[in-house]
Amino acid sequence: MCGRYTLVVEQDDLEARFDARFSEDEAESGFGPRYNMAPGQSLPVITNAEPETIQRLEWGLVPSWADDDSGGLINARAESVTEKPSFREAYERRRCLVPADGFYEWVEAENGKQPYRVTFEDDRVFAMAGLWERWEPETTQTGLDAFGGGVADGTDTGPLETFTIITTEPNDLVADLHHRMAVILDPDAEQRWLTGEVGHDVLEPSPAAEMRAEPVSTAVNDPATDEPSLIEPVETV
Repeated sequence: MCGRYTLVVEQDDLEARFDARFSEDEAESGFGPRYNMAPGQSLPVITNAEPETIQRLEWGLVPSWADDDSGGLINARAESVTEKPSFREAYERRRCLVPADGFYEWVEAENGKQPYRVTFEDDRVFAMAGLWERWEPETTQTGLDAFGGGVADGTDTGPLETFTIITTEPNDLVADLHHRMAVILDPDAEQRWLTGEVGHDVLEPSPAAEMRAEPVSTAVNDPATDEPSLIEPVETV
């Protein structure tokens, strides 16, 4: 699976890499290096609806038909993405790119689980294949009389836009850490993924020869911790 990742890049470099810009409202809040991106956070994605704009969507897909906005799905299996009710419509109509430059996986060790950060050898920024959704709550009204008068009860929290990351079988490197890995798109396939010109043929593991995995501090276990020291390699016992 992919449950935590990094994007150690400045806003200008991120925009240049994907030839897309943050919207004016998003740009005001700024974007800087992120060392511990976690489910439930609002993170940069590029959707097929607005391919020239970098938006912040919440990680954890909530299907449009869900009764509530809880239980967001952080991953979608490539093998069943066209069949699962939670993903099949998004696969056809709502695709996105999820920028990253590394992701974390954990393995059992003598003193507990040891986190590893997986990157490309050249530390390049890449795009993980994703899907997105827009969920809108039902507005419930109370105190209505026979003539339709009344006041909304205030339970309408507004629309929520979320995303999930597609996973596939691991390459030889990641297989030593976990039985799944995020689908990393070839740069030539990124725009074609958004337009729907490509499908399952691009949902394959990236070549292991181009990647590395290094042990990092267990401080990454806390999603509230987000600092440069998290990506520094450490020695293992």
